[in-house]
Amino acid sequence: MNFKLLTFYLLIALFVACAPQTTKEVVEVVKESTPPLTAEEKMCRTFSQLGNRSEEALTAFVLYKDQVKMGNFEEAYPLWKQAFSLAPKADGRKTYHYDDGVKIYAHMFNKSTSEEEKSMWVDSVKYLYQRRKMCYGDEAVLSAREGFDMYYTFKKSVSDSYILDLFKVASDSLGQEIPYYAINPFSAMLVNMMGNKSIESSVASKYALILLDAIEYGNETCGTECEPWIIINGYALDRLEALEGYPDFYPCEYYSEKYYPEFLANNTDCEIIEKVGIRLRRGGCSLEGEELQAISEAYKANCKSENTITKGPLSEAYRFYRNGDYANAITKFDEYLSTETDPEKSAKTQLIVAKIYYRDIKNFPLARKYARKAASSKPNWGEPYILIGKLYASSGPICGPGTGWDSQIVTWPAIDKWQYAKKIDSSVAGEANKLINTYAKYMPAIEEVFSRPNVKEGGPFYVGCWIKENTSVRAAK
Repeated sequence: MNFKLLTFYLLIALFVACAPQTTKEVVEVVKESTPPLTAEEKMCRTFSQLGNRSEEALTAFVLYKDQVKMGNFEEAYPLWKQAFSLAPKADGRKTYHYDDGVKIYAHMFNKSTSEEEKSMWVDSVKYLYQRRKMCYGDEAVLSAREGFDMYYTFKKSVSDSYILDLFKVASDSLGQEIPYYAINPFSAMLVNMMGNKSIESSVASKYALILLDAIEYGNETCGTECEPWIIINGYALDRLEALEGYPDFYPCEYYSEKYYPEFLANNTDCEIIEKVGIRLRRGGCSLEGEELQAISEAYKANCKSENTITKGPLSEAYRFYRNGDYANAITKFDEYLSTETDPEKSAKTQLIVAKIYYRDIKNFPLARKYARKAASSKPNWGEPYILIGKLYASSGPICGPGTGWDSQIVTWPAIDKWQYAKKIDSSVAGEANKLINTYAKYMPAIEEVFSRPNVKEGGPFYVGCWIKENTSVRAAK
């Protein structure tokens, strides 16, 4: 009996002695199945991968989110850094840390006083986007988003080429499906860079055509969410149309698709016939093609040329213009003006040049310059001021985003010009009144006027942009 008990106790002792070894082996197996995160994986670590530090990261996350919601970005910053360093990818799905990081960095950028500081915050935003692309992929969409942020928030500290490259990456990959928010800034950049000759015309043309396709596609597929496209239609289309002023920028197909339907709907209107013919020839459309042949026949049947001059610079100017060669046309008009001594003839020609700059080349400052010359050559003539008013009223997409305050205040100096035109020349009163009534409703709302510091209805106001004129504040009725 004692021998059996002794044997039993020895077996228990043996089991206990062996147990730790068995547990150790199990632990080692578990460790081998969940190896430590690599350096790259740590850069995209989530809350669930933090182990016993997950609570610390979640607490920092909740606290900084509260501060961001209240606009306390400086208080949020150290908490955000803690949450981001621990779990850059948050829950693995949402992009909270990156979205909030850009907001915080933008705040720091805006309060910085030195270019060195501003540059540091911009570099921080660039780094955030690099990390985000690494962790979430979708480089094309994120490039569009980064380009948007760089253009609207950090533009003064970022080169145009850097922003342009971001938009190019997005459009090269996404084509007509480029995000809507990239279209307006990308359009503005193409126009501005063509203006300062910092982009090749062929490159700008390629992307302008992609953007036009994207706008058409967006309007067709927006369904019940078309509000962003209304804004885009009121801005980007005007900016991209301005590029028609550059020779060989758009191909024949562009002009044909855009303008030929206007001719088909108005094939006895001489102004339309001439305009569409000029546009198609501008695009290099074949003179023997069906469309230009139809336009030519319509012109012969319905229109009589007012230009009876058969030789000299004025004749050459009209010939160049009808062929869509605006630059040479203006050169010849200027050559004619340099010798013309009749003020009436000079004024009419100067106004023609002003209209070419307005309608065809889309260079508003030069259009105003020639309109002012026309007004000086022929005092008390209202037509030049009608045109200047149109220039100002059409400047919403140039001086602002196409909607809102900056795009609406251009109506004030425009109406000033139309009021002056009918004051000095009763023959233009009808057109002036029509324009005033049309654009009065586009003035800022009274609530918008009241919300502006140091601005009151009827008070003085200086409109900057390219207009640079004093006017008075008025609200839409």
